[in-house]
Amino acid sequence: MKWMKERDLLIAQTMAFVQSVTGKMPEAEKTIAAPVALPAVELVESARAAAPLPDMPLPVMPLPDINTVLVETTPAVPAPIDMPKELSRPAPLPRLDLRDDFQAEIRARVANFRAHQERFNREREAYCSATMARVHASLREGEPPTK
Repeated sequence: MKWMKERDLLIAQTMAFVQSVTGKMPEAEKTIAAPVALPAVELVESARAAAPLPDMPLPVMPLPDINTVLVETTPAVPAPIDMPKELSRPAPLPRLDLRDDFQAEIRARVANFRAHQERFNREREAYCSATMARVHASLREGEPPTK
């Protein structure tokens, strides 16, 4: 049950803070019941049952009132800063024209690809010519072609 009372106190503190910041009554204040006060007698009785001391009376420490704590700790709200009506926009950056760079890169890649393909064609033609020359030579001599 103690956590429920602490929760209610925290809610009350939060609502008071909202009220001090916004300057208006929070909506949730209407839904919260009257502040919950912890009875000191109940705390004393539960403490005696937990740890009985025959001759020593237990000190009763009432919880401070939330309103007095808030009044003591509420900071003064600073005056609002005058904001300009319209924010100035930074100058737009000039757009870089990258088309020439991209086109040059594409042209270079296509040229490399074509050179590669031409090299393959030359090597294939050379291999084919060499193989056909061996076949013709072996047919003239009458021997089967060697690999």
